[in-house]
Amino acid sequence: MNLQRPGESSGTPLGDAGEDVAAAFLQKHGYRILERNYAYPGGEIDLIAAEGDVLVFVEVKTRSSRDRVSPMLAVTRRKQKLVQRAAERFIVQLRLRRPPVRFDVVTVILGDTPDRRPDIQLFKNAF
Repeated sequence: MNLQRPGESSGTPLGDAGEDVAAAFLQKHGYRILERNYAYPGGEIDLIAAEGDVLVFVEVKTRSSRDRVSPMLAVTRRKQKLVQRAAERFIVQLRLRRPPVRFDVVTVILGDTPDRRPDIQLFKNAF
């Protein structure tokens, strides 16, 4: 049961902006976005997408250019387990029969000014 309406915000304005950037980036690279902000009591997945026949669960980490720490450091082992648990729940909820799955991470570093392009990195099969 998705506790939010599809596409409904689940985080901060910075995080929401990063998810928008990540979704557009993935679509440009051939992903089909199936759901945003899938949540249940115990976990949340930022983006669920399809790339070919692979079901991809995407964790998006966004930082401003002022931050000196890599966004990837926020994808801790605990966070990975929470995303994996939510992915299992999604698969069971939709009664999918063992689809090939992958866990990707997209990091987004947003510039301090609107004219500065975001720095986006995709880590396929990150965990």
